[in-house]
Amino acid sequence: MSIPEARTGTPDPTLDEGEFRRRFLQTFQDPAFEPLTQELQRIADAAWDAYSHHRKSPRTRKAGPGFTDPDYDLAVDWIAAKEAIDRAQQRHEAPNGPARFLLISSASRSEHTCPGEMSKTYRLVEIARQVIASAEKVEVDILDLSRLASEYGRHIHPCKTCFSTSAALCHWPCSCYPNYSLGQTQDWMNEIYPKWVEAHGIMIVTPVNWYQVSSPLKLMMDRLVCADGGNPDPTSTHGKKVKEAKELELKGWDYPRHLSDRLFSVIVHGDAEGTEGVRRSLSDWLRAMNLEPAGNLAELDRYIGYWKPYATSHEELDRDLDVQAEIRNAAWTLLDAVRSKRAGHWAEAGKRLQEPRQK
Repeated sequence: MSIPEARTGTPDPTLDEGEFRRRFLQTFQDPAFEPLTQELQRIADAAWDAYSHHRKSPRTRKAGPGFTDPDYDLAVDWIAAKEAIDRAQQRHEAPNGPARFLLISSASRSEHTCPGEMSKTYRLVEIARQVIASAEKVEVDILDLSRLASEYGRHIHPCKTCFSTSAALCHWPCSCYPNYSLGQTQDWMNEIYPKWVEAHGIMIVTPVNWYQVSSPLKLMMDRLVCADGGNPDPTSTHGKKVKEAKELELKGWDYPRHLSDRLFSVIVHGDAEGTEGVRRSLSDWLRAMNLEPAGNLAELDRYIGYWKPYATSHEELDRDLDVQAEIRNAAWTLLDAVRSKRAGHWAEAGKRLQEPRQK
């Protein structure tokens, strides 16, 4: 079998030392750093050494038993992320454990940075939280994506789409980050993956931003590609060896569905246009990852303050008691669906059928 060669030819992004130092030192513009000029130059020296020698993962250890190549040096960051996911899966599967719910507030806005006001999205999540948390034996986790815009050192780096080179090259969890040589650190996804894994029910609440989901939500969505068909063994491709990954995929890839069977709810709100399209695209994405819709009432798109001034949008939500009731209904629907499934009463039509084609 002939293995396709990797296609190359894009411009080289490598910086020379002068430009690297300029960018590196831009972070330290506050006058408080001026007495530390010599120290910063020494730190820049070390950073340049790491960059110029491409030390993406400077701390590694042998993979050990359970991997294709137990002698391969795996990044300790990846090992820790994998162990956290394994523990989360155990919590998900515990038959007598609580029903676990992940509520995702997807707006960038909060009062903790320049917008100066909380989002309506967070208020809707809080309405849903109150409903679910009122039930017995449940745990509710809120993932507030506005922290990307308001919290120091909080990032979700963009997906590099390794999956499009080969499914086997996309590792579960993502092994692209952290990349210390490029300064691509403090990536949030290693904390977010276990939240998805342990959940039985997931609710996503998002505003419409230019006919699309919010920027933080899209970053998280893209980085969840590894959860749907991603390779749980980076040693099988010896890191990011393209030819090995292509060969492994072409032998027959089983596309492991790491988030399969979790139940979902989607709530989209806007002020003028685009809510239906965003709601459909989110629901389609979740279905494509083998998550299951909780029910019709759990998928909602609504306008709050339709073509009204933005300055009064929170007052419009205060007055819209119907949309508040619909959020509660969505939460009750998700809660009931999770309880039903965990009790063994949930039956999805066509569940036993084998799909003839994967991705």
